[in-house]
Amino acid sequence: MESAPLRSIHVVAAVITDARGRILLARRGDGRDLAGLWEFPGGKREPGESTEDTLIRELQEELGITVQVGAPIMRVPHMYPDKQLLLDIRRVTAWKGVPRGVEGQALAWVEQDKLSRYPMPAADKPVVAVLQQPDRYLVTPEPGDDHQAWLDALSKALADGVRRVQLRGRSLEADPAWPQLAAAAVALCKKAGAQVLLNGAAKLARDLGVGLHLRGEQLARLDARPVASGTLLAASCHSLDELRMAEDLGCDFAVLGNVRDTPGQPEHPAMGWDAFARLREGVSLPIYAIGGLGVADIAEARQHGAQGVAAIRGLWPTS
Repeated sequence: MESAPLRSIHVVAAVITDARGRILLARRGDGRDLAGLWEFPGGKREPGESTEDTLIRELQEELGITVQVGAPIMRVPHMYPDKQLLLDIRRVTAWKGVPRGVEGQALAWVEQDKLSRYPMPAADKPVVAVLQQPDRYLVTPEPGDDHQAWLDALSKALADGVRRVQLRGRSLEADPAWPQLAAAAVALCKKAGAQVLLNGAAKLARDLGVGLHLRGEQLARLDARPVASGTLLAASCHSLDELRMAEDLGCDFAVLGNVRDTPGQPEHPAMGWDAFARLREGVSLPIYAIGGLGVADIAEARQHGAQGVAAIRGLWPTS
């Protein structure tokens, strides 16, 4: 006997930011689904409503304010045991009235860097990541023979605004020059205020005091987090099973693709944005989309639940 299809719910919620940069959270009341958790205020979209109309109505009913709906931030598809949710997040910086818990719910104005301290439903967690973490993840190409040119290109990428970097040097891992070159790259990243992860090489990552990006085969072998809490851990994934392994392992984020066809990777054909979003439904950790993407794709990536984009060619300076 086939099970009944899950109910589908479209929720529109707001990141309401005051003049001090604080963000408003509301606590779900007792007796409600996910009671006691904090969330971005909003509610269910009714048939025939636009997302803007839904948000205006819900925030008037819940908070007693009339808002000016701002730009889209992201859409998060998430599968709960009893429902399939699409969480549509919009920005709000202007409103009339003073927010209050009209339905008796507790409210809190929270500094952006402290949002993670508040327990939230799974679908809200990727929104916190988008507010706190970089929207692009540079994967460096192999250094090749001209190490200085590679470092110069990395410097330019950092100057262009990249703030999260994965250093790849698989062709040099047996070369005694690689630790020194990696150390030089780490120094450039830290000077620019960028986070650094090393691809695959756990010992060298520990020696350099940077994060670790797991390859697929490494992820499959691990049953415990290989780096200390507080050290960034990420993983490359191509399936829901791998995403769940990454989440269970305690990865801080994952990379999922390929979204588009990528030269040199015939074993990972393009999945497209719809498939990316379906895989995204099964986990709550931040996910970068990868595969033929660049800065121009960040907005679309976020409308399919991504943290942003990861790329080699799309983020690496060409000259």
